[in-house]
Amino acid sequence: MAAASSKTIRCCYRVADGLISSNPQFRSRGTVTLLQQSRAFSTTQKTSQLEESIALRTRLIPASASYYNANPEYCDNILALEELLRKHETLPTVPGDQAPQVKWKTLVEYRDMIGGYVKPSRYNRVSRILNRLNRIEPSLLPQETKEALEPYKHVANEHLNIPRPRTVDGLGRAYGCGRRKTSVARVYVVEGNGEVMINGKPIMDVFPRLHDRESALWPLLSTSRMDKYNVWAVLEGGGTTGQAEALTLGLAKALLVHEPALKPALRRAGCVTRDPRGVERKKPGHLKARKMPTWVKR
Repeated sequence: MAAASSKTIRCCYRVADGLISSNPQFRSRGTVTLLQQSRAFSTTQKTSQLEESIALRTRLIPASASYYNANPEYCDNILALEELLRKHETLPTVPGDQAPQVKWKTLVEYRDMIGGYVKPSRYNRVSRILNRLNRIEPSLLPQETKEALEPYKHVANEHLNIPRPRTVDGLGRAYGCGRRKTSVARVYVVEGNGEVMINGKPIMDVFPRLHDRESALWPLLSTSRMDKYNVWAVLEGGGTTGQAEALTLGLAKALLVHEPALKPALRRAGCVTRDPRGVERKKPGHLKARKMPTWVKR
């Protein structure tokens, strides 16, 4: 039994001797004792076991605390803006109409900036914080706040924002398009003697009411140009009132092509401003948009 155990020990020493002799760091040291070889073998084995246990327990920690959210980029942006607002909320502010005029990025541009989808309500939250930071007194606005607001500003493309100039064509016609409610008016104005044709018919046949005729031709009446231009218009959609007011805007735009100096007079007359109001849609269960049926208690 003792002979077998001594053979096993000698075998282990031979294995350790072979491992150590193959290791370059032990070759240069010359002859080592058997005790040193056994200690080196046990140390190498413990080191490898320790490295394996450390590797099993090691995990990567994300740099952002919002990594596990659905939209980490948006969360990082909103947290940074809120932290900036808390830091400078005690600074004096100016009224909204006196604050510097800044145009922020649109919703589409903001989505491209963070590289993900953002709901309009969440974008409105970002806009409110940006507007609040922009209202800080400009002379006291910190430099870090200016640098933080810079990426959110809208960069206008000068080549895309140039308005297309309106000119008179080869036949002497000026074109203008007007809209009101669901009505659309496409108007052509040429120099003439005051003739007005709408959808190939005289204006009397299209607008029997005097109020509608005056409303349709109000740009010419307010500038005393009734006998100087001929009008040809195409009306679509809506009723008589909407068509008449759509014709007002289209006629004013076409008249400005001939005489741009009339813009202040037409603006005072209310002819060059688009009216965005519309009829509210009818709701289910209602008689109209808001009118409810009468219920009689029995």
